[in-house]
Amino acid sequence: MPKVLVVDDEPMVRVFLRTILGSAEDIEVVADEDDGAAGLAAVGRDRPDVVLMDLRMPGMDGLTAIERINELPEPPHIVVLTTFDADPYVLRALRAGATGFLVKSTPPEELIGLVRSAAQGHTVLSPTVARRLIAASTDSLSARDRARELIGSLTERELQVLAGLGEGLSNAQIAARLYLSEATIKGYVSRTLEKLGCVNRTQAGLLAHDAGIVDS
Repeated sequence: MPKVLVVDDEPMVRVFLRTILGSAEDIEVVADEDDGAAGLAAVGRDRPDVVLMDLRMPGMDGLTAIERINELPEPPHIVVLTTFDADPYVLRALRAGATGFLVKSTPPEELIGLVRSAAQGHTVLSPTVARRLIAASTDSLSARDRARELIGSLTERELQVLAGLGEGLSNAQIAARLYLSEATIKGYVSRTLEKLGCVNRTQAGLLAHDAGIVDS
């Protein structure tokens, strides 16, 4: 049963998320907090599997909290909560290690499924949204230079795997494309993330877009 922590400064949002997620028999909401500092403390206290994190909050904001949480050993999967999917802070949060984002207007039935997906380590972000976020980045040139420098250490096969992550493909889909076993792809993904210093598949996928190995 995945444990979920909600961090948002709006009481109504916290109540809504608690109510919806609490209706699922296989999800437990272990706590809800109103700022990033409290959320960071709750991660250490309650050991959630998934954190739903608002970005704009008084005190410690969500972006800072995401960075701090991902410095912890075995951090939880963090999904950003936002009002608009074009929020420029979303891209910064994904680069900081969030696995994806949810718009607060997401229908309840979809919300439960997306949280389950996040708990399994899947990216909660469509390739279309990723491309739009990258295109909207005002730091695209310097980001591309940094990304190309980073991927210089990858083998040809690792680059192919990274391209698949940039397209939002699962391990099974990448395996089918490259005619390899899923277990082999899992190993390639782990090594690629380690070489690039990425905390998750989402961060690596964004790097693939930055480097230009996936069409934006």
